[in-house]
Amino acid sequence: MALAERQVRRDRYFMSIARAVREAANCLGAQVGAVLVVDDHIVSTGYNGTPHGFTNCRDGGCVRCRDRALHAEGLATEMADPEHVPGRGLDRCICVHAEQNALLAAARFGVRVEGATLYSTLSPCFGCLKEAIQAGVRRIVFDEAYPVAPPGPIAEQYAQLAAHLCREDPAAFGALTP
Repeated sequence: MALAERQVRRDRYFMSIARAVREAANCLGAQVGAVLVVDDHIVSTGYNGTPHGFTNCRDGGCVRCRDRALHAEGLATEMADPEHVPGRGLDRCICVHAEQNALLAAARFGVRVEGATLYSTLSPCFGCLKEAIQAGVRRIVFDEAYPVAPPGPIAEQYAQLAAHLCREDPAAFGALTP
């Protein structure tokens, strides 16, 4: 079996685990799962949801997610903040992203992630991409693309971050090969 074919098989295997991890996500928005792999061994997993010890998002633990759900149901007058609509007020969400949870769990338990591959069911947001690079992740494989930003300076910076990962390996950032 060729090296490239073996990599595609491993990518599919680890992404299937990220999909399984996603089942534990408790966010009212997107459900995302992530797996960190070093030397073909899973070292950490994460899914999106509220921090440890907080009420789950689906149980009303996140004001922003609750407001976004109210907005979607046409109940904007019941929202705590009118800025809590899709694509806005993202910094006010208490939910921790799947990629962040995987990185933080590894750090919490003293697990090395330098050189890791991050498998995520959704491409990382701007913040998670920065954090993955800073933690030493060398490759990111995702299932679906997340619309990070409309064309412009922010989208260009995101592309620069992705290109940084690809400086040694052109395939270091991208969607899972079908």
